[in-house]
Amino acid sequence: MEIRDVLEAVRSGEIEVSEAERLLRTKPFVDLGYAKADTHRRWRQGSPEVIYGAGKTPEQCAGIAEILMREGSGCVMVTRCPSGVLDSAESRGLDAEYFPEAGICVIGKIPEPRSSYVCIVSAGTSDIPVAEEAAVTAAVMGCRVRKVYDAGVAGLHRLLSFADDICGASAVVAVAGMEGALPSVIGGIVDVPVIAVPTSVGYGASFEGLAALISMMNSCASTVSVVNIDNGFGAGYIASIIDRRTSR
Repeated sequence: MEIRDVLEAVRSGEIEVSEAERLLRTKPFVDLGYAKADTHRRWRQGSPEVIYGAGKTPEQCAGIAEILMREGSGCVMVTRCPSGVLDSAESRGLDAEYFPEAGICVIGKIPEPRSSYVCIVSAGTSDIPVAEEAAVTAAVMGCRVRKVYDAGVAGLHRLLSFADDICGASAVVAVAGMEGALPSVIGGIVDVPVIAVPTSVGYGASFEGLAALISMMNSCASTVSVVNIDNGFGAGYIASIIDRRTSR
């Protein structure tokens, strides 16, 4: 029974207020033993719970997804997806699609995108896997996504040739390793939030993304905020919230 069903049942007199209170108190998660699937997150935050796949078995990922889908989530995603999740999901009768470059398995149907869009920009080709994690995440959350890949500061003309696409977005995700300069450059030409994602791409002194992280956190562009190293999911999720609020 969904929240609306409970409320309608109270209004029609089918159940007492005390029974409705009990249902709403106990319904917000389903205890699977190995996980407590948060079935009310989409009501509280507008998007269903996302399954972080690293460290979980394919069967655990599929089991959580099955519960979330049963409880009304139209689309569930598994990030950092372990091998075998697609097969395990399909064996349970779930529609699923695997996006290998993003490392994400999407279960259910990706929603129709809003008219506004977010722009995902990667500094280099090597940053694309993290950029794709952001892009697929944003799409699952209802965003229209435009991508500008391999447009870092080593060839600034490449970035500027896509200035119209970048400036027209409701939010920009800027993904870069090495010295991490890309978000600051973008932040200087747009009037929307720029979500900077440092990647672990780079040589020894990049310290697996730490150099880019520190550079981005010290950006002089006031539009820039920063997520953790290689956290394309977090950037795509925040961009989707901004886009959703903008579209209202």
